[in-house]
This record gives sequence, C-alpha cells and structure tokens, in this order.
Amino acid sequence: MGKIVISETVSLDGVFQDPVGAGGFRFAGWFDQLTDADRQAWAKAGFEEAMGAEALLMGRRTYEWLVARGWASRDGDWPDRLRALPKYVVSSTLEDLTWANSTVLEGDVMKLKQQVDGEIVVYGSGRLVQSLIERDIFDELRLIVCPFALGEGERPVERRKPLRLTDSRIIGDSLVSLTYRP
Repeated sequence: MGKIVISETVSLDGVFQDPVGAGGFRFAGWFDQLTDADRQAWAKAGFEEAMGAEALLMGRRTYEWLVARGWASRDGDWPDRLRALPKYVVSSTLEDLTWANSTVLEGDVMKLKQQVDGEIVVYGSGRLVQSLIERDIFDELRLIVCPFALGEGERPVERRKPLRLTDSRIIGDSLVSLTYRP
C-alpha cells in the first residue's frame, strides 16, 4: 500500500503560499530570500526525496505551473527523475496532459494508495494539501522551514491537527527539515 507524503517548503510561521511569486500574494517570492547555498541544499534534499518516491500527486495549478516552468523538458537528474515518475493530477478540467507519465486521477486518493507501493509525494498543491490534511488522508507531512516569518498567508495546516514529530535535520546553513505523522 502506498504512503501519501506531503512535502512543503514553508516560512518560519508556516506559510506555504506563493513562495516563488507566481500568484499575486502580497509576500510573493519569499523563497528568493534564501542564500544560494541554502537553495542548493534545498534542491539536493528535493532530489533525494524524488529518488525515494514511487509517484507524484498534485493539483491542477501545480501541474500547470511545473509544466510552464519547463520541468517536463529540463535537463538534469532531478527533472529526469520527475519525468520518469508516474504523476497523478487531481483535476476536473484538465484533459490533455503533456508531461510524460501524467494521468488525471480518476477515483479517490485512497484507491491510488492501494495501487502504488511506496511513497506518493505531494508537492505544492495548496488546496489539495489542505484537503488531504483536513480529511486525514496523508501518512507523513514533511516541512522544510525557511528562517523568516511572513506574518500572513495560507498554511498547509489551517486548523488544530495533532501531529507527532518523527524526524528533524538541518539542511544547508539555515533550513530545518521536520517530518510529522498524524
């Protein structure tokens, strides 16, 4: 049986909204505050996570954003790995998926968990993530915490949700990776 792993980069106060400046949020582009060394360490952690994944799950907006940014055709180990992974997109409007190995998810996420052995990693996908957490349809929440607070914005966990810390580590000079389970 598969394991749903939500993987998000958040600010110190838990905001995951618009880290790269694509959505009009007042503090959009906050990820750019990281040093080059921390961005490289973040990318290394992301690649390692992708190497351990068996599939990706994402919402329509994240899928379209990744395709528009060239992830479907970029060169390199990380894009190659993402291209090779099966990608399941939650959408009621998308029909023509151009990224290799992409499928509109038909049915619910619980059926996907039964079909895939191993980690099904969810990147971005704000609405989907909030729904998965609210409905307890996740097995692990991985957060890479950036060393600055924004003061407002959307968070992956919007309501009281008991979680148990199962791992923590430092990434780069100032990032912290936290892993929680329900």
